[in-house]
Amino acid sequence: MSAPFDLNDDNVVVIIGTGAGGGVLANELAQKGVSVVALEAGGRYLPEDYVNDEWESFGQLAWLDPRTTSGDWRVAKDFSGLPAWIVKAVGGTTTHWAGASLRIQDHEFRAKTTYGDVAGASLLDWPITLADLEPYYEKAETKLGVTRTGDRAGLPGNNNYKVFEAGAKALGYSEVHTGRMAINSADYDGRLACQQTGFCFQGCKWGAKWSAAYTDIPAGEATGNLEVRERAHVARILHDDSGKVTGVEYFDKDGNLQMQKARVVCVAGNSFESPRLLLNSASSMFPDGLGNSSGMVGKNYMRHMTGSVYAVFDKPVKMWRGTTMAGIIQDEARHDPSRGFVGGYELETLALGLPFMAAFLNPGGWGRSFTTALDSYENMAGMWIVGEDMPQESNRVTLSETKDQFGLPVANVHFSDHPNDIAMRDHAYKQGAAVYDAVGATRTFPTPPYPSTHNLGTNRMSENAQEGVVNKWGQSHDIANLFVSDGSQFTTGAAENPTLTIVALAIRQADHIASELSAGNI
Repeated sequence: MSAPFDLNDDNVVVIIGTGAGGGVLANELAQKGVSVVALEAGGRYLPEDYVNDEWESFGQLAWLDPRTTSGDWRVAKDFSGLPAWIVKAVGGTTTHWAGASLRIQDHEFRAKTTYGDVAGASLLDWPITLADLEPYYEKAETKLGVTRTGDRAGLPGNNNYKVFEAGAKALGYSEVHTGRMAINSADYDGRLACQQTGFCFQGCKWGAKWSAAYTDIPAGEATGNLEVRERAHVARILHDDSGKVTGVEYFDKDGNLQMQKARVVCVAGNSFESPRLLLNSASSMFPDGLGNSSGMVGKNYMRHMTGSVYAVFDKPVKMWRGTTMAGIIQDEARHDPSRGFVGGYELETLALGLPFMAAFLNPGGWGRSFTTALDSYENMAGMWIVGEDMPQESNRVTLSETKDQFGLPVANVHFSDHPNDIAMRDHAYKQGAAVYDAVGATRTFPTPPYPSTHNLGTNRMSENAQEGVVNKWGQSHDIANLFVSDGSQFTTGAAENPTLTIVALAIRQADHIASELSAGNI
């Protein structure tokens, strides 16, 4: 275990959050000899602590502090206090994730150039390209042990995948396989191979799936350069008269307010908590929030265009056996406006356990068609739709009237679908149902979006300081020693699951921060 750092040590880098962004950044910096204090609002849970029961696991891992919701999205009606299922624990949402690890495509980094002007959308090209990120994608894939990249074999297909693949091939889809997953298909990097246990959203009991909780965090701690303070709930970031950030105030596990001095502060609390923290850190010098001279902090919230399709067959499928996300169809992830929308989407297998199935299949709708569907649970197959949603300035995170247990305003999450999102979802529902119909489904159920897990934007990267919050390094346009290190820095959402890109950006940002520190620039 690393020695604790003094609260007055102003040489440390303070990282807020320990997920795919913060956890990786903390380790990468620690490996380079940089002193890091990571503040994590949640506790520490390891594979022996995870429970294969959805509701119990939810209570153990989820961020259950209050949030409020507005907008016309379905989630505001059905789950108004829970706009997202994200984790409050060391390792962040890398504990509760499927493992899909896909690179954003070249054209998606240039969304404004590629798609042109889309009415009502605030599209922007990223200030980086696929070529800039490729070396870091490779490092991220090696770190995570991503299947089907390098010389790592794919995972075997479970029944849910076999049904999905047969339907996909019957429709003429060709890009269908068991996915590029951060789940070991063979022992790798000191972690076991996947045992195909199922219910792995609740945390991988074998450690076969990569999570910062039991890889990067302990590796960073082993260097002696990283201290993780758990149950440390950050209240605000402080700055001096020159506008440089100087430290972080947080409530410790006993509810006492502490202040850790810092040379650099990196915000990695996800797309809700990161803008909330910057807004809650307003001061007379930064009246609209820290790093918010552009007014863009909290704006352009994206959550991916999502939905699900389930189908009933006349024979058992037992979709819950094996990995949760057991395969993917990528043929629709292209840009082809002849379909009636810009951007594309992935179809990915998904299995929910019975309790979540009952909660999510048709929220609030316990009619006959619903109960007979649950009677057919053994015979069901399922898939999740994930596509590029349009950034809109009006989709945003603001401070709510509601306060949390420390008296701080919580995040209000406002979201309404863009017409492009709706057109894409309708197309995906039709194609998803067609996949199952092609192999003899007796019924198909398009299912509305769940509380979001892919939360993006709200502190977006931009070339021009007026159009975003951070530059191509995730560095605040306004404050040189303030960085954003999570998915909130995404300029656009792309169609791909975001974790691999968050990790790649964190590795790249660590190189940049370390070189800027040694040059004395920050």
